[in-house]
Amino acid sequence: MKILMVNKFFYIKGGSETYYFALKRLLEAKGHTVIDFSMQDEKNFESPYAEYFVEGVDYNGGMSKSKQLKAAKNIIYSTEAKRKLEKLIQDTKPDIAHLHIFQHQLSPSILDVLKKYNIPTVYTAHDLKMLCLNYVMMTHGQLCEKCKGGHYLNCLKQKCVKNSTLKSSINVMEGYLHKWRKSYDAIHVILTPSLFYKNKFLEFGVAKERVYHLPNFLDRECPEVTSAEDKEQYFLYFGRLSVEKGILTLIKAVENTSNLLYIVGSGPCKEEIEQYLKEHNMTNVKLLGFKSGQELIDVVGNARAVILPSEWYENGPYSAIESLQLGRPIIGSELGGIPELIDGNGKIFNHGNVEELREILEQFPTPGTPEYEQYCKRSREIFARNYMEEGHYKQLLVMYEKAMKNHGNER
Repeated sequence: MKILMVNKFFYIKGGSETYYFALKRLLEAKGHTVIDFSMQDEKNFESPYAEYFVEGVDYNGGMSKSKQLKAAKNIIYSTEAKRKLEKLIQDTKPDIAHLHIFQHQLSPSILDVLKKYNIPTVYTAHDLKMLCLNYVMMTHGQLCEKCKGGHYLNCLKQKCVKNSTLKSSINVMEGYLHKWRKSYDAIHVILTPSLFYKNKFLEFGVAKERVYHLPNFLDRECPEVTSAEDKEQYFLYFGRLSVEKGILTLIKAVENTSNLLYIVGSGPCKEEIEQYLKEHNMTNVKLLGFKSGQELIDVVGNARAVILPSEWYENGPYSAIESLQLGRPIIGSELGGIPELIDGNGKIFNHGNVEELREILEQFPTPGTPEYEQYCKRSREIFARNYMEEGHYKQLLVMYEKAMKNHGNER
């Protein structure tokens, strides 16, 4: 089978790219041909289809006025992406398309091409962009679902996109245009890594025969962990350092306690976190910076528990899946897909609740006790049941067949 795979980044930027490249390796190992479509970037991996990639753009970087206008237009509808994808399809003739994150840099213009060439289309919803113009159903630090029903004007009223009237306006135009044009009808099957996201799509009116839950997977054997001197003595957060991740709530929960907390990662909140730790003289929190490879495996594998204190609708975070594989207990907030990762292997608390999280940390089972060892065993069982690559592949083929069937029914 020839599978057109679309993702706007062609290097590891986050969880969606981790999944994209793992899936690409899996499909190719099974004998399928994967046809890449993405955006140009100096950080990109090599691809035989790179000549078809659209011109790179960084919406967070400095741009001239003319480039800003072009970028704004492309968010709404990119004629370049449409033209280049059409050429790629003409040259390669894929059997099916599998979309990942494509909005903004590629834009929903590509959906017109897939519809024109009658290509069955699957979309993995790594975020909530199809339902919420700023991707995350969160604005100014608060959860928000006001755009439910396609009422996108709320995005402008609240300046949901980077607190900018201009940027919010562009996204509102994008939202209404593609609602009016029914662009997303070109997608035959929507896959959600969390059951929570599936239910959210259904709540927002997407037909149930289009939405299916398919968890992410890890395409690696369980790695060896080098035992450390501080083995199971510290709690761990690893991932992006940003407000919606609830890191400050976590830091406050260990303040004035004997609990040791390690934080691994980088992001926009780094300086704020450093300042808070300095002002409150918190020596029991260690910022370890960005880590990857064996170094990250060792930090995670030696943790007493991994904490997911998110204050937004998480999907199926890879940090949790990696923790499950390594048999680490998980403590997480009740939001999004996080509770789906905790079933007899940890504790759940109400997001933003410092006192509740502090109490859980203070009373968490001691390593070596039967209760703690059961948590570790249960994490491994959850991973084996839900996140292995072979099971994922079999389910994905069923989803591809559904897309082809749905596509056939509408012709």
